[in-house]
Amino acid sequence: MHMDGKTCIETCSVNNGGCDSRCHDVFSGVHCSCPMGFMLQADRKTCKDIDECRVNNGGCDHYCRNSVGSFECGCKKGYKLLINEKGCQDIDECSFDRTCDHMCANSPGSFQCLCHKGYSLYGITHCGDIDECSINKGGCKFGCTNVPAGFECTCPTGYKLHWNRKDCIELIKCASSGPPSHSSLACSRNGKKDTCSLTCSSKTLLHSDSDSSYIFSCGTPAVRPGINSKQNTSHHCIETMVLPIKQKASFKLKDSRCDLLVRGRTSRVEENTRHGNAPATCTDCQLTYINLKCDSSWKARSRSLRSTINKKITRISLELEAEVKVDDATANCGISCLHQRLERKIKSILKSLRKSINQERFVIRLASIEYEVIQRGTAGRERGENCLPGQQRMWGKCASCPPGTYYHGQMDQCQPCPQGTYQEKEGQLLCDLCPGADANGPAGASNLSACGGQCSPGQFSTSGYKPCQSCSRGMYQPDTGRTQCISCGGGINTRHEGATSFQDCETKVQCSPGHYYNTTLHRCIRCLIGFYQPEFRQNFCIACPGNSSTDFDGSTSIAQCKNRHCGGELGDYTGFLESPNYPGNYPSNVECTWNISPPAKRKILLVVPEIFLPSEDECGDLLVMRKNASPSSITTYETCQTYERPIAFTARSRKLWVHFKSNEVNSARGFQVPYVTYDEDYEQLVEDIVRDGRLYSSENHQEILKDKKLIKAFFEVLAHPQNYFKYTEKHKEMLPRSFIKLLRSKVIAFLRPYK
Repeated sequence: MHMDGKTCIETCSVNNGGCDSRCHDVFSGVHCSCPMGFMLQADRKTCKDIDECRVNNGGCDHYCRNSVGSFECGCKKGYKLLINEKGCQDIDECSFDRTCDHMCANSPGSFQCLCHKGYSLYGITHCGDIDECSINKGGCKFGCTNVPAGFECTCPTGYKLHWNRKDCIELIKCASSGPPSHSSLACSRNGKKDTCSLTCSSKTLLHSDSDSSYIFSCGTPAVRPGINSKQNTSHHCIETMVLPIKQKASFKLKDSRCDLLVRGRTSRVEENTRHGNAPATCTDCQLTYINLKCDSSWKARSRSLRSTINKKITRISLELEAEVKVDDATANCGISCLHQRLERKIKSILKSLRKSINQERFVIRLASIEYEVIQRGTAGRERGENCLPGQQRMWGKCASCPPGTYYHGQMDQCQPCPQGTYQEKEGQLLCDLCPGADANGPAGASNLSACGGQCSPGQFSTSGYKPCQSCSRGMYQPDTGRTQCISCGGGINTRHEGATSFQDCETKVQCSPGHYYNTTLHRCIRCLIGFYQPEFRQNFCIACPGNSSTDFDGSTSIAQCKNRHCGGELGDYTGFLESPNYPGNYPSNVECTWNISPPAKRKILLVVPEIFLPSEDECGDLLVMRKNASPSSITTYETCQTYERPIAFTARSRKLWVHFKSNEVNSARGFQVPYVTYDEDYEQLVEDIVRDGRLYSSENHQEILKDKKLIKAFFEVLAHPQNYFKYTEKHKEMLPRSFIKLLRSKVIAFLRPYK
């Protein structure tokens, strides 16, 4: 009844006042209202869903999905939703564990794995060693040995490697005057002071990884005749079949430290050598190799009460190699006699060297710059102002001189290698001479190929340097700086002179990718299993990197190389199971078995974020989880299909036997299934969480189960629910509010049932 006492009006007690949703009695009748997400229509009774996505995309960065009474923001692949549930942020896949075998480069919405030099990428994220020897023997003239991250060419007896590290050249007879010595060790005495200096002009190498040790070498160690592997490029000639003299010595000093400090262009060493008495030098004894190791360490405190202060102890180890001058042999003193004389001379020098080291009068001379080998006192130089040898200070930090440069001691900075020299390594004190007649390459050369003047592909010369000749017909050469060309074989000609590849050879048939041309049979042969060939008209197949292999013969791409290792880590509290070669396609005819056995009183929860198994071949590829291997045992999970929607579930048995098998018909990405073990006292809580439909109804909740960092946070809650409130603040910064709300309500209801 209206207030006038005469008129009848509607009330909410009859048919909800005609309202779609909420009804309120007011003095004039009824007033309808709508819940959040709905709008009252013109009839003032009907409620209609508001499409929030029509206005400014709902405030979403990427996608907006309208739903009845609400809406939800979503992100593109490679992005995740922020905790405000509207903004999107790039997922930094490189921050995850085990994303890439070697290096990872993140990019907006994606990432890329990279491999170290000498390794090749396969299976999207994996790196395997390249077998360079499978690619035309690595370009080696004779033998090729594959080593991790590289390869080494070898030569037969009587030959040595050319500077290009691929060709072999015959050991020639030495010139009458003998090759010039590149190293010398000179000692002299002035009164009671012994002074020694080690001079090197090339082939130097410095390694220093701390401020208390370094290794310095000069020259190349000798190779015993008859050893074919790892032949060096030193100047040894045929007469060096006479083994060199090798001497080792060690020195120990107290209250000193290893430190290569510049002394100056004119030093007391030079003065003492100039005015000293009876200099003992080894400038004429053909020192071919010198290796000096200096190491400083603190001496442990003595148990005696009289000695309570630590002292710095420095140890110097020296190794020398010297060759006998065979041309000096006479009827009265042959090779054996010369050998004994040289041995006595070196021993005499080492005695003087020991005294000079004790008197702090031993230097290394490089390019007229002298470096003190050790420093007296425990303080040494101030490391806050100075850097290790071979380093310079840049932007407040010490940085090694990069390849193509050397450390100039007097200028205390890195300098480009002069013309005609090169340096392949970091942090060196000298550049090496470029091989070749002119040695007029550009300044700052960082490897032999940058020295310039080498023969181009399709050319050769006896030295590998200009002037060069073009490869004749029937020959080809793909590399620079070579001394010979490669024959096409089988009497095959090339289309022209100066050919640079076997593809220029006029074969009787043209081989397609996945095949190589056999020059004996003159037909195409399919690449064997474990090899591939992506190009036409080649005479070799490439070995798959690392331990990977192909499913079939005749493979045409490195993408067909797959690792057959069953992946995963099995831990007591967390772990994961991974199909072989994941995230690349798994191989055919593979079987994997995992056994998960949690500690006592703990049960297993697993999450399948997504799984890719082709269903076209009638379950030829299958993943099954059971109590044990028996087909009749309790089954927790079984699938032979692709599911991109995540699912979490608890194991129906305390232990799990997990088995995966594939056939030869199809292949796919497979799976990575993480798991966590939880206290059986919390089984009711865990079951309540994973069976709640809200865990999967939201696409944003589904993405949590796919995100490696977020699933880890989720697992922390499930593994230790009693600690939830201790790290809930940390999780609030990672998980959406709706997800936190879902977990919090269940944890509180379980842990505090009476509050």
